[in-house]
Amino acid sequence: MDILHLIDRLEEILNESRPLPFTHNVIVDEDKLLDLIDQMRVAIPDEVKKAQQLLAQRDRLLAQAQEEVNRRLELAKEKSDQLVERDAIVQSAKVRAEEIIAQAHTEIQTIRQDADSYVLDTLMNLEMEMDRSLTQVRNGIKVLKEKA
Repeated sequence: MDILHLIDRLEEILNESRPLPFTHNVIVDEDKLLDLIDQMRVAIPDEVKKAQQLLAQRDRLLAQAQEEVNRRLELAKEKSDQLVERDAIVQSAKVRAEEIIAQAHTEIQTIRQDADSYVLDTLMNLEMEMDRSLTQVRNGIKVLKEKA
């Protein structure tokens, strides 16, 4: 179950609660609240699993990018070796091979930066959602403790 949905349900429970006159306290259905907290305990590990999947996806992207760089380097080396056999264009082949290698390195760096940025943004959003959830749970607990 989506953690944001559970947070919305927590808010509904608080909004549906009866207020105590002349206070900021409310009477909350304890069974509903405890059931919701149990659901949140189950849902949060799912959010963590999603974050781990994002990290694994990032690692796969980096591995694929590295394979592509290696393939391009190998192609560049083969092309360079072939060109070396021809005296008239040896110098040109070396320059082109270096350009291909530099371009491959630039592309892998860009891919790494994009992957890191994507994962960082996603993890930061997840952290904010989890912080918000935790704050709401703590506020609910505080309200319940104040009533007790």
